Amino acid sequence: MSDALSPTFSLSITPDPEDIDELGHVSNLVYLRWVQDVAKAHSTAVGYDFEAYRAMGAAFVVRRHEIEYLRSALLGDRLVLRTWLASWKGASSVRMTSIVKMVGPSDVPDHEREVELARATTLWALVRFDSGRPLRIPDTLKQAFSRPLAGHSGS
Repeated sequence: MSDALSPTFSLSITPDPEDIDELGHVSNLVYLRWVQDVAKAHSTAVGYDFEAYRAMGAAFVVRRHEIEYLRSALLGDRLVLRTWLASWKGASSVRMTSIVKMVGPSDVPDHEREVELARATTLWALVRFDSGRPLRIPDTLKQAFSRPLAGHSGS
């Protein structure tokens, strides 16, 4: 993560019964939802909730998701969603996400208890509400994402 433009943001979750598909594990569509959920939570944590984007007159929209599914998540698993920004260019940003399962006793360091279940790369574009056209990402927005998150340890 040394090439990250933002501190890592983490969100702990546990799959719900409705997340489980007919094969008995978390549906691939749920992983996609989690990728979007953690991105939204990260944005909100740095001060850019939907109202802030509305005031700016633009919001990020997904141009492309790539998800590599490595292992299955099951009902009751303790998961951590981690996300960070890898690059900015013009109106676009690339966001990385890692979904890990926590295993073993809690007195073991986190990095020794993690099993990566999925990783995602998402290309986002900042788009104007009024015209639907791309908007160059303002420096103030880049700065918000580059600051350490108050009260958030990340990983």
